[in-house]
Amino acid sequence: MEGSNSGEDFAVGCLLSIKTTLGDEFDGQVITFDRPSNILVLQEGSKPGPRRNIRFLKANYIKEFSFLGQSDDPLDVKKCYIDLHSLQAREELALRQAEAEAERIGVGVTAEAQSIFDALSKTLPVRWDKTVIVVMNEVRVSSPYLPDCVSGGTPAANERVKKVLEFERKRLQARGASQ
Repeated sequence: MEGSNSGEDFAVGCLLSIKTTLGDEFDGQVITFDRPSNILVLQEGSKPGPRRNIRFLKANYIKEFSFLGQSDDPLDVKKCYIDLHSLQAREELALRQAEAEAERIGVGVTAEAQSIFDALSKTLPVRWDKTVIVVMNEVRVSSPYLPDCVSGGTPAANERVKKVLEFERKRLQARGASQ
């Protein structure tokens, strides 16, 4: 592909059989070619329907290709199918996941406090209440996050949190000593 005038070879709608330098072989229809980035955008296969694979391929990785024919514009609005409900559901799920992940990050806490929170979260339901770790919605662990800083909850829950806390502190100290 080096030195060829690939922009003209990759006209929109062309059906190509492509072999890459990485050993992949596939057929696809050219959706677009971006000359500045040297990226070819292809719609794989020729199956009609709502699901299509799109491949972004650096033209440098094309070992060889052959022209199979010309087809209609792949971006013809009359032939495109977009399931807006599915896209909106995926967006909502991604937003909920991002919000849940953000809630797991303590604001204004040390890296050690975050490590302790993460360790507790592996076995117990936890959340942040400002800089206090709340375990099982009843046990509270305050800064500096030592077993003596555990309060609230049933005695059994309290002891469980203290044990996990002690173990995590020992693990953090061992990791710190080995570095």
